[in-house]
Amino acid sequence: MRYTLLLQYPEMTAQDLGPEALAEGMRAFDVYAKALDEAGVLRSAEVLHPSSDTTTVRVRDGQPVIQDGPFADTKEQLGGTFVIEVDDLDAAIAWAAKAPSVEWGAVEVRPVATRFADGAWQGSAPVR
Repeated sequence: MRYTLLLQYPEMTAQDLGPEALAEGMRAFDVYAKALDEAGVLRSAEVLHPSSDTTTVRVRDGQPVIQDGPFADTKEQLGGTFVIEVDDLDAAIAWAAKAPSVEWGAVEVRPVATRFADGAWQGSAPVR
């Protein structure tokens, strides 16, 4: 089953972190990504730009409304995602607990209901 690990942590710039902490964080995520890859469970991983670079799009009264910045005012940001394919939720939780950012923020584990790959939608909508 596929899960997306949503990495959420405090909003900080590279300057806030400092060069040593930034380098250590990059090293830790490199080790984590390589461990997921070597285990054969990694499907994709993406690091996102800061939320200050976000553009939010909504439609109101049939017209697009464009807002610079994130939708919600929060002290944490969605910093990146890892899509993994493992046997069950317990395995996904075990990998989430190893994410470097879990030390200073949350890792949300969300099952993937459907995905678009190879020109078609695959999977089914979740049953509620």
